[in-house]
Amino acid sequence: MESFGELLRAVRRTVPLVHFITNYVTVNDCANIALAAGASPIMADDAREAGQITGLCSALVLNMGTLNERTVQAMLHAGQTANLLGRPVVFDPVGAGASDFRNDTALRLLREIRCAAIKGNNSEISFLAGGMADARGVDASLESLVTEDNLAENARRAQKMAALTGAVIMVSGPIDIVADSREAWAVRNGHAMMARITGTGCMSAAVTGAYLGANPQAPLRACVCAMAAMGVCGELAYEKLRAVDGGTGSYRIFLLDAMSKLDAETLTARARVERL
Repeated sequence: MESFGELLRAVRRTVPLVHFITNYVTVNDCANIALAAGASPIMADDAREAGQITGLCSALVLNMGTLNERTVQAMLHAGQTANLLGRPVVFDPVGAGASDFRNDTALRLLREIRCAAIKGNNSEISFLAGGMADARGVDASLESLVTEDNLAENARRAQKMAALTGAVIMVSGPIDIVADSREAWAVRNGHAMMARITGTGCMSAAVTGAYLGANPQAPLRACVCAMAAMGVCGELAYEKLRAVDGGTGSYRIFLLDAMSKLDAETLTARARVERL
């Protein structure tokens, strides 16, 4: 946690340009949370320019939320360009396990693109790891959520997947797991209200892109810090929500406000992370 402040300040100082090929449900949320975190977002999802735009950026975020053949080709062009230039790629396999098209696309992207981080809920990560996913649309089922009882088992699986892919594996849920092949961390920040609005998972991937773009030399620490930052902001947003007796619309705004105002001292003091 001592390095969290340095990682956050690096984002604010360098303002990394992050390329998003994401879904049309949450594209605005991703852009705004990236700006709030200190990064600069750009969205270009046509294959004719996706690679060229990626060449200008510090990181690339790929999100399968509203998948179609056109964006698959753009993701492949952008991802391969990022690999060629050594730029980190964050892959959010939204809905993996829910349909043949999503499954085939997720596995193809993993075969053809080297990812620095793969972030998904436990159902999505289970599918990618070769297990039986219990997907409910783009959400994890209640039975598949990470809990204290299954934390060690899920952490071991994340580490095995990290060893196979070379990526940092980020499993989102009531307890987040962030792991590479050597270490696994639990992040216990966040609030249940985050599940009441669309896009917090996509926003977590966006913040990860910002932190990796500014700190490519420390992928595991950057990913742990990004998940902690998102969780801390979820908590701060709920505290503000209670004070004004607001609802889900207000919570979305307060979440963005919290990210835009988050400083190194607050993040370091409130982050609840544990090496497993």
